[in-house]
Amino acid sequence: MTTPHPTKASALDARANRFHDDQLALSPIAQTFAGIHDNDDTWDDFSPAQLDRIADLIHDTLRDIDAIEKAEGGFTGADAVTAAAMRDRLGLSLEFYDATEWHAELNNITSPFQSLRDTFALMPTDTAAERERLRARIGALPRALEQMRERLSAGRERGLVAAQRQVEVVAAQADEFAKPGGYLDELTAHGNGEEAWSDAAAQARRGLSEFSAWLRGDLAPSAPTADAVGRERYERFSHEFVGARVDLVESYEWALNQLAGLITEQQKLAADLYGAGTSVAEAYERLNADPARQLHGADELQRWMQGWADRALDEVGRDLVDIDPRMGTIDCVIDPAGTGGIYYLAPAEDFSRPGRMCWAVPEGEDVFHTWQELTTVFHEGVPGHHLQIGQAMCAGLNAWRAQDCWLSGHGEGWALYAESLMTELGYETEAGERMGYLDSQRLRLARVALDIGVHLGLEVPGAGPWGDLPVGQRWDRAYAWEWLRANVAMAERFLRFELDRYLGWPGQAPSYALGQRFWRQLRGDYLRAAGACADLPVREADGRVHPLHRRFHTEALRLGSLPLDVMRSALLGTL
Repeated sequence: MTTPHPTKASALDARANRFHDDQLALSPIAQTFAGIHDNDDTWDDFSPAQLDRIADLIHDTLRDIDAIEKAEGGFTGADAVTAAAMRDRLGLSLEFYDATEWHAELNNITSPFQSLRDTFALMPTDTAAERERLRARIGALPRALEQMRERLSAGRERGLVAAQRQVEVVAAQADEFAKPGGYLDELTAHGNGEEAWSDAAAQARRGLSEFSAWLRGDLAPSAPTADAVGRERYERFSHEFVGARVDLVESYEWALNQLAGLITEQQKLAADLYGAGTSVAEAYERLNADPARQLHGADELQRWMQGWADRALDEVGRDLVDIDPRMGTIDCVIDPAGTGGIYYLAPAEDFSRPGRMCWAVPEGEDVFHTWQELTTVFHEGVPGHHLQIGQAMCAGLNAWRAQDCWLSGHGEGWALYAESLMTELGYETEAGERMGYLDSQRLRLARVALDIGVHLGLEVPGAGPWGDLPVGQRWDRAYAWEWLRANVAMAERFLRFELDRYLGWPGQAPSYALGQRFWRQLRGDYLRAAGACADLPVREADGRVHPLHRRFHTEALRLGSLPLDVMRSALLGTL
């Protein structure tokens, strides 16, 4: 059942490594994310010509994979896994290129514009040389933004523009970036008022202003007012993020059924916590008001995150998988970007920078609720992304498998599965923490229904425990907003950001719950193939993780992030 890993690089590994290197050479941003800072003074080429170069690189790579397979008489073992994964991912990339999706990419969270700010957050500034690269990169912003305009214009010429709502959101983000006292001023503060830094800031502010004005005045009038992308485009996005082609309508109905059962459990928990007749919303309010469940200030939040991350690593991580010593630490930090996001940042390629769990606390946010956030620590840290990403990096995989092949269906599916795994292991059994775990699960299930429902234009669900919502109509943004308010315990400003994310990043949000569903199904299939019951408990009587579960988790994570269908075949020996 184990897929063997080569003791030395095969011809296919070498070609995958070269593809990784070629992609990295084209992207100073990717280099910064990888901890390589030699080109921190410049940006990627965001022009349409760069997309053509990337497509040519992919065509050449796929052609070489075919040639290697022919020369070797077929692929086996790890090479078979690599070939299947690369053909799936690279072939899908070409579909996106041909469909103009890359040229039109614009949304509120992960389009090229957001990569600018995200990259700044990773740049070191300790030395004079590092600060000079930062200054040069700030000054180079106008050219990068001009190239983005060229790319988006090319997309419009080819018949595709992002929805008007996404255009307007990114314009607002550009204004926010450049406003006095905003993030641009934080970056240029490293120059201590020197003239060269002031000039760079003025250039960047002018570039951001021009970009924002162009989005509103030129691109937005050409953009569709409808948020839905339709079935054909959505199926492509879903395949990209899930890593498998799923029955969208069946997935929609599954999510609604799971959601109904979960809400029923929440209603019982609310009564257990605060007495009969207490609604779930009332229970949330009382949990939030409980001083014993509050943290005050970012420093206290950081200490709490670090304490739980270290505890989970010691008590669970080292028992759940054969962990590599290089992943024996995790740092928890407060990200100054202030976006409200919580994310995991992989270690540097040489492990000189450990894995990090980052929380971008918004300005003015000062109270945090442990009942709701503990499951997030398990998701982003241990046994979530820290184990999942770190095990792949330490597994001796080729560079493309270890660093480039990322699917949210696999990675976010694992992290959501990790949340549920901690409940199996005896954590979050206290009623308030259990409510927080269910709240996390409810969010992920609710957005499966929302995302598929909106983008496919399905009929809204009938009456149910999700609240007093209209029936007999089709999903649209207005209904999606009421659906979120009824099912997700977030402040409204976060909910609005989340809704814009779902509308502008189709197929990504459902991949969490659909990926978790896949991981659980695969675990059962793996246990049955080993001659055990599919529901074999994770812990043995002595409290240790059962060897079959340890073997499943170790082998699965050592494969790295894969298209889910490829991972199933690799683990079950059917590739």
